[in-house]
Amino acid sequence: MQSGNSPTRLIIDAHLDLAYNALTWRRDLRRAACYTRDQESGSAAQKHNGQATVGWPDLVRGRVGIVFGTIFCQPRTHQMSPHELTYETPYEAHEQGMAQLDFYRRWEEREPEHVKLIGTKSDLEGVVSEWLTTDDGRPTTYGPAPAVRRPSSPLLSGVSSLHHRIGIVPLMEGADPILEPKELERWYEKGLRIVGPAWDTTRYAGGTWQGGGITRLGRELFEVMAQFKMILDVSHLSHRALFDALDLYEGEHVIASHSNPHRFVNTERQLPDAAIERIAERGGVIGIVLFNKFLKQDWSGKKHDVSFDQVVRAIDHVCQVTGSADHVGIGSDFDGGFGAEATPREINTARDLHKIGDELLQRGYEVSHVAQILHGNWLRVLRAALP
Repeated sequence: MQSGNSPTRLIIDAHLDLAYNALTWRRDLRRAACYTRDQESGSAAQKHNGQATVGWPDLVRGRVGIVFGTIFCQPRTHQMSPHELTYETPYEAHEQGMAQLDFYRRWEEREPEHVKLIGTKSDLEGVVSEWLTTDDGRPTTYGPAPAVRRPSSPLLSGVSSLHHRIGIVPLMEGADPILEPKELERWYEKGLRIVGPAWDTTRYAGGTWQGGGITRLGRELFEVMAQFKMILDVSHLSHRALFDALDLYEGEHVIASHSNPHRFVNTERQLPDAAIERIAERGGVIGIVLFNKFLKQDWSGKKHDVSFDQVVRAIDHVCQVTGSADHVGIGSDFDGGFGAEATPREINTARDLHKIGDELLQRGYEVSHVAQILHGNWLRVLRAALP
């Protein structure tokens, strides 16, 4: 899968709805995506989310060693299935959000050999060192793959597991679970490190569909976030709220965990070039979403009509606008309301993410730049922001 000189030794995916899929659709994330597909065949989960692409074995085999695991609560106004967990009040959102954060903690407690919750630089470096060191302890970015062992969990039978854990950085997508800005301290103490104020419009900010700007409560939230040096995620903000946030947030760290260039898909969900420039000026990173609808205007609905050409085009556009490869990464949003049938034709599961690196190399990108895109840029932000 990776050559001995490959920059795909570690991949960071900045947006996966792991807890939401586990708690809402009862997906067993310890199992491979192919198992989930078999179990969900013909079910409401597959009808709503499509064919699963993510499981712990897929992440490990794909060398996706760190992910931003979301806390995502679905507003009742967007309910598409009676099986979905949704909220109407802030208290319902709070209860569901805390349950998702606790899901990550319980997973780590049950399987510490497989999962590590990342809340500090020390946590981060511990996971990184497992992926980026050779067996004799020497640090390297592009060395040979480490030795493998058989997994201890019977749920993972048949899977060759690396001597590595998946690191999970908690990210809140839509801030309604935070009852009031001063409560953010409690969330921070429990491990939350990244906050996106909106999915659709929340009490804090205007979102992709309903629009609006940053509210008074949102300004107060920004003040508390800045005190804790939290990372602001501007994905899903309306364009008005997006530029408001870039003006108002006085914290040091701003990202777009899963947003594509507006240049190719003309909707409020995508980032205008002016916003890309502003995020880059603050040292931020933009995660490219691997959803065909966000990669190609007026996508036909057929998987094979989108390829890595569109992915590379999106990555290259961010590089051209910002003048370097320092501000783009991957934020796949796999299983975030779409499945494998809505991803580029080269993608079947999360284990295929390394193919993006292979494609970039074939297109003439330098090895060091590909390493930045696949993990280095996200590492820079995390190393700067985490306590």
